[in-house]
Amino acid sequence: MIEIPIPRERRPACPICRRPETEEFRPFCSQRCADVDLGRWLNERYAIPEELDPDAPPPEPDQES
Repeated sequence: MIEIPIPRERRPACPICRRPETEEFRPFCSQRCADVDLGRWLNERYAIPEELDPDAPPPEPDQES
């Protein structure tokens, strides 16, 4: 009889450092990685793309006095 190895359950990886995530800081592995991610959002290194309506008029340029 042939034994087939059973794959071990893999934990999802932290999106910052790729270590296994922990339940406490999910989806990160630590408070440090969670803070790094928050800093990236606050410094606008991450952005959610905006779908522009092709029928909408172009946005007005910013007026600086």
